[in-house]
Amino acid sequence: MDTQGAHHHSPSRFAGTVLVTGATQGLGLHLARDLAGRGATLLLHGRDQARLDRAAEEVRALSAGRGAVRSYLADLSDLDQVRSLAAAVREAEPRLDVLVNNAVAGGGADPLHREVSAQGHELRFAVNYLAPCLLISELLPLLTASAPARVVQVASVGQSPVDFDDVMMERGYEGLEAYCRSKLAMIMSTFDLAARTPGTGVTFNALHPAHLMDTEGVRAYGLTPAVPVEEGVRPTVRLITDPALADVTGRYFDRFTDAAAHEQAYDPQARRRLAALTRELLAR
Repeated sequence: MDTQGAHHHSPSRFAGTVLVTGATQGLGLHLARDLAGRGATLLLHGRDQARLDRAAEEVRALSAGRGAVRSYLADLSDLDQVRSLAAAVREAEPRLDVLVNNAVAGGGADPLHREVSAQGHELRFAVNYLAPCLLISELLPLLTASAPARVVQVASVGQSPVDFDDVMMERGYEGLEAYCRSKLAMIMSTFDLAARTPGTGVTFNALHPAHLMDTEGVRAYGLTPAVPVEEGVRPTVRLITDPALADVTGRYFDRFTDAAAHEQAYDPQARRRLAALTRELLAR
């Protein structure tokens, strides 16, 4: 019998509880569909109630009663809503095996229009970087109690160094550049978290899932999608479920390859500055 073929048709079981942010479209929704088919309990996050309900219904149908599907509404551009989201999860969920920080603010339809978050931070830095940092810190006790647990950060091969003299890009703003800086900041914090939490049983890894997937964000910016979203699902699911990666932490993967991130991610001084700034921005 061709076990390879058989394996291909029935995905390996994964019974853990997984929180996926930005689960109403694009990679997040495809990821939730895949994990539902494996029997996972899915906690779906979105910022639009109608879309969230639709996604939950769709994912529930795919899980065929094997894993529960629950939804959580929050706008991640508001740090107070990020705190409320974490509090709601801690309140309702007995365990959390995996947190997937996937929600994203892309380059934007008008890349020269600088937007700010509820707290007045540059929007891409707020959604793509500060929100995941805050969500991790607020959910770390639950992840640690559920260990072995994993945090998977959906980053990007598009990485630009953070300019510490103008972190919020008040000069010469450009949306895709803002996105690339926020993604490198996310990778830097991933490395820091891994270094700070050895022995907790919680791993932290970042990845570039696929190049120019066919998502709303890619199209909004005016880029031509290069691959279907499914291409990004497999490398992401691997970081969530693969037993071989149980002890792997503090890495950046370019799809399936353990790769080098931008050099700033390995600069201890830059990482210290980012961490200090982040603590300051997240203190109420």
